Amino acid sequence: MAATYKPCVLPASVVAARAKRGRRGPAGRGRGVARSSGFSPEIARRGAAARAPTRAARAGDSALRGPRTTTDTAGRVRGSKELLLNPIRDLRAEQEKCLIEGSVNSVRVSFAIKQADEIERILTHKFTRFLMQRSEQFVIMRRKPAEGYSISFLITHTHLEKMWKGKLVDFIITFMEDINKEISAMRIALNSRARIVAEVRRDAAS
Repeated sequence: MAATYKPCVLPASVVAARAKRGRRGPAGRGRGVARSSGFSPEIARRGAAARAPTRAARAGDSALRGPRTTTDTAGRVRGSKELLLNPIRDLRAEQEKCLIEGSVNSVRVSFAIKQADEIERILTHKFTRFLMQRSEQFVIMRRKPAEGYSISFLITHTHLEKMWKGKLVDFIITFMEDINKEISAMRIALNSRARIVAEVRRDAAS
């Protein structure tokens, strides 16, 4: 007697659950489409393989462009004329000057200390380098001055939120006055020491 097979009719809830598992299966979108639309897994794999070069090309283009960095943003802001103000230069002499560069949220103040001869240039370089190595203790001092200047200060809007404007201005003025006094005192002490050494050598030679 030949066996007869009866078609098995599944409930609608079971069919919907299987279709949902097919769309969210581990094989991804291609497997779900193959189950729900009636395509074979082979056709789905071919479609995924055809889309792979396009995805790789897009990934390559994004890798060539690279992510946007803070340096790129800073460069765009630095080159924007709408965000930068006209710089102000105050020249007392060719080697003694001040530069004020303002923007919408910050200002950089640079000073060139007077250097009459080689000794003052050495003293100024050593003293300012000593201070700039400890710039974090001065908060607004930069580690590297602007080109052509001896020392620079950078004041941003975050500094003004925590400090008094008048106190900041007084600090910069007093700081520069003290630097000039210190360099002059070191120059006098150096000349005095050189004079003493010269006298000792002269007495020893005689």
